[in-house]
Amino acid sequence: MIFTIAGKELRSMFASPLAWAVLGFLQLVFAWIFLSRVDYFLTIQGQLGRVPNAPGLTEIAVVPVFGIASIVLLMSVPLLTMRLIAEERRNQTIALLMSAPVSMTEIVLGKFVAMIGFLALVNGLILLMALSLLAGGKLDFGLLAANVIGLMLLTASFAAIGLFVSCLTSHPVVAAVLTLAVFLGLWIVNIATSDPQSPLNLVSLLKHFESFMNGAVAVTDLVYFALLIVAFVVLSIRRLDADRLRA
Repeated sequence: MIFTIAGKELRSMFASPLAWAVLGFLQLVFAWIFLSRVDYFLTIQGQLGRVPNAPGLTEIAVVPVFGIASIVLLMSVPLLTMRLIAEERRNQTIALLMSAPVSMTEIVLGKFVAMIGFLALVNGLILLMALSLLAGGKLDFGLLAANVIGLMLLTASFAAIGLFVSCLTSHPVVAAVLTLAVFLGLWIVNIATSDPQSPLNLVSLLKHFESFMNGAVAVTDLVYFALLIVAFVVLSIRRLDADRLRA
């Protein structure tokens, strides 16, 4: 039932122009960054040959795309998650969902899986751009894999937070604004953690993602993202369960 709901949600998502507009905008931005970094690499390639332990094609042309993607998706994901539950409330179809022979867990997980599917598509397109460099160069597959995993975990966290915020209101625009406010708050935390010893590093989403950008897949970072995702998915389930009991 989870995947049935996820499939229905994905079809509904791509039936609207918003999803296509966001996807097109994201790819336009990422392609521009990618091509500019490749051009920069070609410009300095001769100089790199004279530098010991010089960064390679992956570090110069690919990793910056994932770094930019983390910020661009921070701004874009609220537009996608705002309608997950809030639109059901606005259209008064939430009552039909609650009366259907499915649990709140299945509903929430179905919508979350649908959002993960969309974000995996975005991540996959970035990966395809990176793999296109194999036609004329070599890639550090370990570093590339770490960045893919990190971006997927980061965007899954964005999706979980956005889903929970969408459960709190019946207005999609309000949900988008509140989610963006939360994300900007997390971004400010990241900016404020210039001190490596700061306890704010423990709660900074982007700081944990930076480890993946450096090619390190640490257990602490994996646990952090897993706990964050599970926490907000559970909060979403509990919120809808409370609404069902009140109904």
